[in-house]
This record gives sequence, structure tokens and C-alpha cells, in this order.
Amino acid sequence: MAFMEKPPAGKVLLDDTVPLTAAIEASQSLQSHTEYIIRVQRGISVENSWQIVRRYSDFDLLNNSLQLKIVGLSLPLPPKKLIGNMDREFIAERQKGLQNYLNVITTNHILSNCELVKKFLDPNNYSASYTEIALQQVSMFFRSEPKWEVVEPLKDIGWRIRKKYFLMKIKNQPKERLVLSWADLGPDKYLSDKDFQCLIKLLPSCLHPYIYRVTFATANESSALLIRMFNEKGTLKDLIYKAKPKDPFLRKYCNPKKIQGLELQQIKTYGRQILEVLKFLHDKGFPYGHLHASNVMLEGDTCRLLDLENSLLGLPSFYRSYFSQFRKINTLESVDVHCFGHLLYEMTYGRPPDSVPVDSFPPAPSMAVVAVLESTLSCEACKNGMPTVSRLLQMPLFSDVLLTTSEKPQFKIPTKLKEALRIAKECIEKRLIEEQKQIHQHRRLTRAQSHHGSEEERKKRKILARKKSKRSAVENSEEHSAKYSNSNNSGSGASSPLTSPSSPTPPSTAGMSALPPPPPPAPLPPAAPLPPASTEVPTQLPPQAVNGVSRGALLSSIQNFQKGTLRKAETCDHSAPKIG
Repeated sequence: MAFMEKPPAGKVLLDDTVPLTAAIEASQSLQSHTEYIIRVQRGISVENSWQIVRRYSDFDLLNNSLQLKIVGLSLPLPPKKLIGNMDREFIAERQKGLQNYLNVITTNHILSNCELVKKFLDPNNYSASYTEIALQQVSMFFRSEPKWEVVEPLKDIGWRIRKKYFLMKIKNQPKERLVLSWADLGPDKYLSDKDFQCLIKLLPSCLHPYIYRVTFATANESSALLIRMFNEKGTLKDLIYKAKPKDPFLRKYCNPKKIQGLELQQIKTYGRQILEVLKFLHDKGFPYGHLHASNVMLEGDTCRLLDLENSLLGLPSFYRSYFSQFRKINTLESVDVHCFGHLLYEMTYGRPPDSVPVDSFPPAPSMAVVAVLESTLSCEACKNGMPTVSRLLQMPLFSDVLLTTSEKPQFKIPTKLKEALRIAKECIEKRLIEEQKQIHQHRRLTRAQSHHGSEEERKKRKILARKKSKRSAVENSEEHSAKYSNSNNSGSGASSPLTSPSSPTPPSTAGMSALPPPPPPAPLPPAAPLPPASTEVPTQLPPQAVNGVSRGALLSSIQNFQKGTLRKAETCDHSAPKIG
């Protein structure tokens, strides 16, 4: 592909920071080995998942490759077994061990983003060799720019899969060393090709005491290429981890031998310098969103920011999988502040936080450090939102730091490009907000399902089901009884309608169900005594009493029925034929 050639139509721009999860669904034994069927999912969408088949030897190869890159790394891969490795119980036990291994490598922030793990879990999207692609692009570039020469590739010194580095020199200045970086486009590239190329070529004109200067920059419709001076001292992360700049990223930072934070004065000075350059970019309307310790170059006691081109290329942030969990971190300014919290934690404790938000902070050189960390990484901060850069500059940790620099900041962006940057920034934030919304909904659904499936909740549902069943049985019994009694009453004609207490109706007199009427009043003294209260006709019987009497009367009538008591009927039959 020529350097200025357009990318293939319909090219899918993946967000490499979206976490991959892997679950072993089943295993199948063949003649001499066992295969494990693994379901891999990108992000929270079940629809965005696929199956891969791996043997134990594939896991072993991955583990050996990682250990070669990371000195002293120990991962929980189940041990080999030559005899009895086809037993059903052994296969089930090994499957549990392999699942644990997958959980460890997919939840480690550095390991999960490395190319080896991505190729193991998603071979369709990560089968290309980006080093070869970058070499092709750089070779095409050197045809038009013959003064540059490649010294050697700097293999895997960065964490990005689609960004490659080369050590360079100028032919007429052979002692000077430079670094060329080549990067592919990312999913957040919203600038038009023309604006994108203009802004990339504008970067060498950016002058600021705390921005690492770009020597040369160019771009096409599919990638960008930038050259900077090589710094032997390395980045701020190299200082924290006591690492050599040319070593691979995994070897330098994944399993450090010694963990030690910086001195308080270094934390104050470096923190103030970084906040000043963030404020400068925010005031200019230039989106950044890529702050981390490897993007801060050290020159003496001065920090200088790297990789301003990342936001123009549309590359996702190193900490995106963290801040995408919190809906209040939804602008690039708040993203920069949250990422500054990660950087400050690493400067203070010599390592990144185990998880975010941070519930409690270890002892720090000063309570002023903890105050800034709480405002950017605590549960309350992530829930309620980030402070502004100006607010951080006013906090006690940085407010008394004196900066001495004579270099005047300079970065002129034409009005048309400023408007293009503003629109691109809004699109980046819109995608972030949509992703945060989906994650929030998925988390709520997962919580509800987990609560619904808990042991306590199941017990509650059983108790409620029993109560409902009993209540339903009682109601059905009463309804059945009422229907049966109504059917009997309508058949005997002995039932009487219920009336209100204000207008009582005497009960029916049919059959033997009639109660004796009240005695007539005595005509003359001596007056006859009144009948006992028990012989009075009640004003209204309850429905069950009335029905009970009616049923009794009907049964009694049937039992005492005598055929002889019927009167003989006289009939006049005119059906016989008349004979004239």
C-alpha cells in the first residue's frame, strides 16, 4: 500500500481498549488430546461474541510467550500431566484451572491490552502484523524524504497494538537519534481527511515549556507519522519504575521488581507542570484525553507532554475502561482530570491503583496529596464528577509551587480548524456518553438478576408462593361452596333474597322450613307471657344460615315424601278415535 493511498472501503475501526471476557463452555476429548470450546465476548453485548477452540498446548504456548516478555511473571496455568490426562475428573479439574487463568489475564489492565492475548482470544481481528504494515508505510515515506534513515525498530515499547516506533537518524547528523512513531486511525476519528492532515502538520508549530516538541509530522487518509528527538532519560513512568526507555512495555511495567513512589517535592513540581499544560490545551479548545505516565517525557526536572496527535487520530485512551464506568466523567476535560488522578497515584505509591474507585488510600507523604487523590479517584468523586484543572491548581499541594520558565507558549490554530476540533470533540464525548449509558443499564440488569437469583430472595419467593397458594385455595373453596348453594336454592324455590337490615323479610314458609310466627297479642288480661327471645324471628339471617335451612328443608322433603298423599287427578282423554 502506498503511503498516500486511501484505506479500504468499509474498514472496521475497533476500540482495542474494550475488555474481552472469556468463558469455557465445554470440552471435547479427541483421540489423544482435549479441546476446550471458549466463548469470547467484547464489551457488554452478548451479540458481540464468538467461539474459539483451544487445546492445553495453546494455553502453554501463550503462557511461555508472556513469561519471555515479562521477567519473573507467574501466572496460574494448570501444570502438565502426561499420564491420565484423558480422565473425566482430571479434564473437569483442568477446565476450572484454565478458566481461572483466563480470568487473570483478561482482568489485568496491561496483559489484557497486549497483542499476544488479543491474538489468542480474537484471531480474526488481530491476525495482521502491524510492524510490517508500519515498515511499509515508513519505507514509502522515506522515498519522498531521503534525509531520514531507520536505525532499528523499537519493538513493543508502547502499549498500543496499532502504533509502532523506530529509532531514526538524520544522514548528515549521524550522532543524533530521533524516534519515529506511526499510528493507524482509531474509532474516534471524526475530523475530515483535509482537516485531519492540516492539524497533524500544525503540531510542529506548537511551542510550550511542558509539551515535547514535534520535529516533523505528516499524515494520509489512514494513518499519521511523527518524528521527535529521542530522550535517553525516558518518560515519567520509566523514572517511577526504574526502567530503560528502549525495553518493551510489558517487561518494564507489568511486573516491577521494586515499588517506590517519588519524593514529595517531585510530586508537587511534576503535578503542577502537568496541570499547567492541561489548562493551556483546554483554553485552546484542543482535545487531549490521553494523559498517563508513559505520555510524559522527562528533561531534567521538567515534564513535557507527549502524543497530542492521539485525539486527532481518534485513538482510545489508556484509561478508557476505567472512566467509561462513570457517567459523570463525560467530557474530555473531566477525562484529563480523572487520568491525572491515576498519574498522581502512580507518582505517590510507585504503582497504579488496584481498582477504581479507591475506597481508602495508603499513607502518603502529605495529606495534601490524599486530598487531591480523593477529589479524582474516590467513590464520591467518580459518582458526583471531577473538579476542574483550575480547581486542582488552587489546592494546597500545587498552589505554592513556583515555576521558572522563560519559554512563551505558542500554538496558533486557524478559526476553521478550531471549529472542526470543537465538532470532533463533541462526537468523541457523544460516543463516550452512549457507551457509559449502555454499561450503566447492563450493570443495573445484572444487579437485578443477581438479586433475583440470591438464596435469600428465593426463600422469600417460596414463602410468598405458599401464602398465595393457600389464599387461592381458600377463595376457590368459598366460591365453589357459594355456587353449589345457589344451584340448590334455585332448584327448591325456597331461597329468599337478602335484604338490607332496614327492611327485613320473613323467611320462606315452603315445606318444613317455616318457623312458627310470633304469637298474636293477648286480647285481655291476664296477659299471656311474651315468648322467649329465642323464638323470635330474626330480622335477617346470614347467608350461610339461610342456605343451611333451605338445604335441610329440601333433603327432609325428599326423605319424607309419600306417594299416597298425592291427589288423584281426573283426566279427560279425547285422543281415542270416533267411529260414526
